[in-house]
Amino acid sequence: MARYTGPKSRIARRFGEPIFGPDKALDKRNYAPGQHGVNRRKKNSEYGTQLAEKQKAKYTYGVLERQFRLLFAQASRKKGITGEILLQLLESRLDNVVYRLGIAPTRAAARQLVSHRHICVDGKVVNIPSYQVRVGQVVSVREKSKSLEVIAKSLEAFNHGKYTWLEWDENLKAGKFLNIPAREDIPENIKEQLIVELYSK
Repeated sequence: MARYTGPKSRIARRFGEPIFGPDKALDKRNYAPGQHGVNRRKKNSEYGTQLAEKQKAKYTYGVLERQFRLLFAQASRKKGITGEILLQLLESRLDNVVYRLGIAPTRAAARQLVSHRHICVDGKVVNIPSYQVRVGQVVSVREKSKSLEVIAKSLEAFNHGKYTWLEWDENLKAGKFLNIPAREDIPENIKEQLIVELYSK
């Protein structure tokens, strides 16, 4: 399956959460999409609940099924709580770090900035959105791209004290990845244990 490019409000309504950010359509119609969405009384099975949680995580971080499965396999090989490690790997993706630093207003916009070679890691251009940022690395806006309107607007409206594992330097337009975020520091409403249970079947 290719990356989803349809209406994001439809996905947010399916999960009943603004997973892509503030959503006026969800506020007005807080029920499932489709002809019978408003009257739907469907009770999910255990498998259905687990699958929905995995899908929500995939849509939230903009990851395809194969990428997600590989990340889960990577998380399961590491020592620690698999679900937490999975979220930490997702948070360490370059496109997500660019979004968390406020360089882009959404993860989709962050992925595009990375793909179009506007982002550097430790001074070198990296155009792979799935690149895993390591502790101590510096993510910055390429010199030629600092004047881009989308970046300037996003940075202007962003609170850089929001995430404790990132440090922002306004003059350099660069952020340092200080440490792997603890689970309580990751704001996404994802029940990662359900995903672990799904893949453990």
